[in-house]
Amino acid sequence: MTNDVTHRVATPRSYLMCPPEFFAVDYAINPWMRPDLPVDAGLAMRQWSQLRAAYASLGHSVSVIEPVAGLPDMVFAANGATVIDRAVLGVRFRYPERAGEAAAYLSWFRSHGYTQVHEAVHVNEGEGDILVAGDTVLAGYGFRSDEAAAGELADVFGRPVVSLRLVDPRFYHLDTALCVLDATTAMYYPAAFDDAGRATLATVFDELIEAKDEDAEVLGLNAVSDGQRVVLAQQAAGLARSLAARGFTPVPVDMSELLKAGGGAKCCTLELRGLSR
Repeated sequence: MTNDVTHRVATPRSYLMCPPEFFAVDYAINPWMRPDLPVDAGLAMRQWSQLRAAYASLGHSVSVIEPVAGLPDMVFAANGATVIDRAVLGVRFRYPERAGEAAAYLSWFRSHGYTQVHEAVHVNEGEGDILVAGDTVLAGYGFRSDEAAAGELADVFGRPVVSLRLVDPRFYHLDTALCVLDATTAMYYPAAFDDAGRATLATVFDELIEAKDEDAEVLGLNAVSDGQRVVLAQQAAGLARSLAARGFTPVPVDMSELLKAGGGAKCCTLELRGLSR
């Protein structure tokens, strides 16, 4: 590491995950999903277990929610809620195929001591479209979440909310096109955003790392950062090199089977912000 590389600081995190016991691709609600292609549920479970083990090896805590039969996408825990300062905003899914997940996640929070649990009024798909950078909440819209969810986020969490419009259907959730690395640094795929969104991101972050096509197309941006270590798809080799050059430590994981449903490491991971350790 050269002297001009910024020193990055890792902080311990708490996550919620759901094992892919019932994982399947039985329907298509995003461009990645192909019900005609076979899915190896055993491989999906092994890849998910390796992701959970990676978090443990980095010193993070992982809670697990019980999967529900008939909800094959429940493994994508990021879509289950948004949690900031122990307040919880539930989700309202765009497609009926996933609607049952909303109640399952709300029930988990209510049974685990969360007292500020809010049911969603507007369509929002949790941390799939809602990310946090310092004190700012970033709200993606255009495919799965409503732009109007921004007002609800501001009311529930009392933080400034910045809306970002997504324009490429392959990157249907914000967390497929943008990863917050720390309060002032992010990596993103510029073509997934409109001109206004790109300009906005340049005001929110001091440093933006651009993902090349080949790394974005393996959902390399669907990654999880603790401020220094970044868990991301092992296929996103170029992005890993860019991260290392800027003082981050890439932690590659293989999420290729879950990618068949349009998910990666971040999709499988809901951060429980403010959870006492």
